[in-house]
This record gives sequence, C-alpha cells and structure tokens, in this order.
Amino acid sequence: MSHEDERPEHRLRRELPEEVAASAPSEAPVPGERATSGVTGRQRLAQGLWPPRVSRAQLIVAVLLFGLGFGLAVQVASNSNSDSALRGARQEDLVRILDELDDRTQRLEDEKQGLQKQRDELENSSDQAEEARKQTAEKEKQLGILAGTVAAQGPGITMTIDDTKGTVQADMLLDAVQELRAAGAEAIQVNGVRVVANTYLSDSGKSVSVDGNKINAPYRFKVIGKPQDLEPALNIPGGVVQTLEKEQATVTVGRSAKMVVDALRAAKQPDYARSSSQ
Repeated sequence: MSHEDERPEHRLRRELPEEVAASAPSEAPVPGERATSGVTGRQRLAQGLWPPRVSRAQLIVAVLLFGLGFGLAVQVASNSNSDSALRGARQEDLVRILDELDDRTQRLEDEKQGLQKQRDELENSSDQAEEARKQTAEKEKQLGILAGTVAAQGPGITMTIDDTKGTVQADMLLDAVQELRAAGAEAIQVNGVRVVANTYLSDSGKSVSVDGNKINAPYRFKVIGKPQDLEPALNIPGGVVQTLEKEQATVTVGRSAKMVVDALRAAKQPDYARSSSQ
C-alpha cells in the first residue's frame, strides 16, 4: 500500500460505495394536458359558464325575484290605466273633480263638528237624561232613513238610464250606486226599490234584479243629497255617465230642490248580531 492510499481522503473514498450517476426521472404526462393546451381562454370561460350550475337556494331566490318584478309591473300598468282618463281630461273637468274632493272633505268636517256638538250638549246639559232621549230619537230617524224603513225628502237629483239595446248590466248600475254613495247620497231609490246598505244587484236576462226584485229599463234613480256634489260625481271623465254612453245607453241627470224617496223596506231582525251594550 502506498503512502498516497494512506491519506484520509483516499481512505474515505475507498470505504464509500461507488457513485452512480442519477438520472432525473421523467415526469408522467398529465392526462388531458395535450387537449387543454390547445383551448383558448374564451373557450374555457364559456365552458365554465355553460351549462350553468345552479343550486336549489339560488333557484328559489330567482323565482321570488321574478314574482316580485312581475307584481310591480302589473301594479304600474294598473295605475297607468286608472290615471289615463284623468290625463286626457279637460281643465274644467279636473277643477270640478277637485271641487268635489273639497266638498267631501267639508262634509266630513261638518259631521265631525256635529258629533262634537252633541257630545258638548250631553256634557253641559242640566238634564242629561232628557237630552240623551232627544238625541236618541233624532238618531233613530236618521238610521231609519239609512235603513230604508222610513220615507225621506230633501234636495237631490234624478238619473234616468234608457237602455234600448239591452247592454246595461247589473255591475254598471252598482257602479252608479257606489259613486252616488261616495258623493254623499243619503237615500236612493231605483224603479220603486229602496237601496240600502245590504242591497245587491244581479243580471236577470236582459233586465236587472235589485234585492231579488226584477226591474226593467228605463232605470230611474231618485237620490237625496247635495245636488252640487251628486251631479258632477256622475259626469267625471271615465265615470258613470261616460261608461253607460259607451254601451249606447242614454243617460239624463237633473237636479231637484225637493226629492221624495218613499219606497220602504221592512225592518229585519238580525239572525246573529245582538247589541253589545249592557
């Protein structure tokens, strides 16, 4: 053994195994890499968007939003239709409508003041029992007029609907009754039938029935109330008169200083309702 072999570095190399050149392992090809390498970014975006991946919660939210949008669209369309008649109205018609609204407000204010006056009279009267009896008797007359059990007279209007074509239906007459009530009518009579709170109208062939009583054209309304409020309420644009004239009916409205409504209704005892006062 030579002296060079005795050196430490040669002794260490001799004790270690012979070095083997390591070759880098070849990476296995990733499946689909070749196919993906040829796809553009726009194509990958389209593949990610379609077909859509929608969860159940997202679907429910979408349906609710669609229903909300549809409801808002219907409401906007309905409001547009109801306002179309006023948009095309003349200036004098709009002024008349505003006057009618002012008159309704004034009637409500007068009624409020009347009730306050009754309350003050009851509180300040020396004989409260007698005052209460007087007010009760007056209230009974008023309720009798509203219930149709007593005759009534006062200023008002007459309205005659001549329906030669047979096109006027019960719902059109009901609209007239509702419009008159809204304008302050206190007593209404149609062809000898008293109209009260529970009155109903129905079609009966080419005629109309009021509370089961068949009436034929021409339909004659006798109404007690303030003529200055009742007549304009029927003649507003898109109102009762205009609607009936579209059905080829002839409508005549006239004022009267003294109108008599004498058709009566029998007082009916309620089947279930009873007074709650003890």
